Amino acid sequence: MQRIKSGNLKVEKIVFDLINNEILPKTEISENEFWKSFENIIETLTPINKELLKTRDDLQKKIDNWYKTNKYDSTNLDKYKNFLKEIGYLVEQKEDFKIDTKNIDDEITLQAGPQLVVPVKNARFALNAANARWGSLYDALYGTDVISKEGDLAITKEYNKKRGEAVVTYAKEFLDESITLQKGSYKDVIEFKIVNNELIITLENGETTTLKDKEKFLGFIGEIENLEALIFKNNNLHIQIQIDKNSFIGCLDKAFIKDVILEAAVTTIMDCEDSVAAVDAIDKAEVYKNWFGLMKGDLEDSFSKNGKTITRTLNEDITYKTIDGNSKTLHGRSLLFVRNVGHLMTNPAILDENDEEVFEGIMDCMITVLCSIVDIKGANSKSNSRQKSVYIVKPKMHGPKEVEFTVKTFEMVEDALKLPRNTIKIGIMDEERRTTLNLKECIRAAKSRVVFINTGFLDRTGDEIHTSMFAGAFVQKSKMKEQVWIKAYENSNVDIGLECGLQGFAQIGKGMWAMPDEMAKMMVEKINHPKSGANTAWVPSPTAAVLHSIHYHKVDVFEVQNALIGKKRATLDELLTLPLMKDISILSKEEIKKELDNNAQTILGYVVRWIDSGIGCSKVLDINNVALMEDRATLRISSQHLANWIEHKVCTKDDVMESLKSMAKVVDVQNASDLLYINMAPSFDGYAFSAASDLIFKGISQPSGYTEPLLHKYRRELKENG
Repeated sequence: MQRIKSGNLKVEKIVFDLINNEILPKTEISENEFWKSFENIIETLTPINKELLKTRDDLQKKIDNWYKTNKYDSTNLDKYKNFLKEIGYLVEQKEDFKIDTKNIDDEITLQAGPQLVVPVKNARFALNAANARWGSLYDALYGTDVISKEGDLAITKEYNKKRGEAVVTYAKEFLDESITLQKGSYKDVIEFKIVNNELIITLENGETTTLKDKEKFLGFIGEIENLEALIFKNNNLHIQIQIDKNSFIGCLDKAFIKDVILEAAVTTIMDCEDSVAAVDAIDKAEVYKNWFGLMKGDLEDSFSKNGKTITRTLNEDITYKTIDGNSKTLHGRSLLFVRNVGHLMTNPAILDENDEEVFEGIMDCMITVLCSIVDIKGANSKSNSRQKSVYIVKPKMHGPKEVEFTVKTFEMVEDALKLPRNTIKIGIMDEERRTTLNLKECIRAAKSRVVFINTGFLDRTGDEIHTSMFAGAFVQKSKMKEQVWIKAYENSNVDIGLECGLQGFAQIGKGMWAMPDEMAKMMVEKINHPKSGANTAWVPSPTAAVLHSIHYHKVDVFEVQNALIGKKRATLDELLTLPLMKDISILSKEEIKKELDNNAQTILGYVVRWIDSGIGCSKVLDINNVALMEDRATLRISSQHLANWIEHKVCTKDDVMESLKSMAKVVDVQNASDLLYINMAPSFDGYAFSAASDLIFKGISQPSGYTEPLLHKYRRELKENG
């Protein structure tokens, strides 16, 4: 590909043209100003970035050597803690403080609700997620297993009236609980009216009633004489009851209710990282172009469905009338964060003065913020931040110094792009062990920018294994969530967030529900996230966002947080309690083989799509043919887990290779309907199989156990070789 020289930088033409011809004209920044300042940022920050990565490696070597010469004892951790302090892995915790972030949107400060994470490289997925601010409860219930699919309730080709009735019953019971009537049930309602500036509801027995809490009714859409929708609010989340006696569903309802629309994905992370396969300039240009389209408000994507061409665009805002005649607007789209790449990876889209690839995290920050200027200026009708802020989630930072580096990057980008200080806000992913153990100081390092902290169980587990690779054999993956450290980690994240004053300023988030087809199970289990004091949690789809939003109607997260403020539910010793097996000999050959096959199948099922198709996140069938959402975080834990078991002789390399070859055949069968799929068996010499093997057998040598270096290597080779 052609490179354009700008100062000492050499930029791939596709990225250079996108910035100069499409993005910069929407700003007040000249080409010369931009590239000169960008070059300065790269020259200034590159050596600091390299030094931080060297510190990671140095600390890891010291920890590896400690485990090789000392026996880890979970019953007496003083020696271990002193060692971690001596090498600077554990930093001194300073005086208490509160964050003082300003200009934050209400979706972060006032609303608790689901959060989507979606690859911004896929325009259709990005649009679906942005529009998932509002979703149909009827559709979410009808199409999932929240309503049983057995017997008379089965999903059929034609509309199943009995299933529809079960959906309506569920929805009306939800309304009874969240916007309760003074008397009666929504099942008994036959009419909604507004009389003398009050909502009057008529029941089947002829009695009238209204809401138990009248302030929950906000207004209506349509005319008083012809109501189209009623707008309510519960726990700061909005509910629409849509009315249409002429619609297919509405005409079957005695109150002519057509649907119940819930405010669902209040916030969404547009991801440039774990869910994206972006290895070169072509990929990065697509990522930036889509983010720019979202910021302009004009991103669209067309696709064919049932023989028709459908064009998806961003939703408009929702305007309604209050009962006293005023007009108000509800935001029609999810508030968007953008997750930049971490500090590790480089990308060939831009080369520096030494012909080295620039650090991708620095590049992401400069270009995604440049794209956001059009939103900051308010130059689009479908705005994102009404507070003129840019929300960047920063993953995989190791400790306070790396957070300080991110803040320095933000400052330099703000100065280069002529933005007020602290325009760029930060979401801190608490997914690396050194960050967990020093979370308070990490937050302090960005106390005027923090709008988000979030636990990431899978990456955090991957780092737990890699950091303590030589301490012993780790427990099976299925037992990991039962371990002392993980419970302490989840509790500590909330407690420290509240201690640092995040309530009312920032989100405290929890991780992903990884089974997108098992919504009934999600409805039972994921309510534990708001109950834990987390005011957001990740979901895998717009449908899951609608359903998970019900939990935030049932649980007032801010009340939960009030009860938790001042509590410390985890100790440093608990966080440092490694999830090691006490005796590997208790595992049977069958148990070991099951674990190897499970890990190998998971790795191959994900890697083959990443390498061969460039799909960074997708539903992948597991060994039991259950669809799981997989991304690089799930890959990291599986590959590190196998590397650990080989190291501690739970199994041999030959055992793992045997599992890989056996599971490659299984994955090939699972993908048989994909006409473009390339079988891994029987040759076992393709790019995908080679990458999967290296991720395990070279796992110990990978920086922090990350999967990106090898995935990028093999994906690039495949693209270069056609």
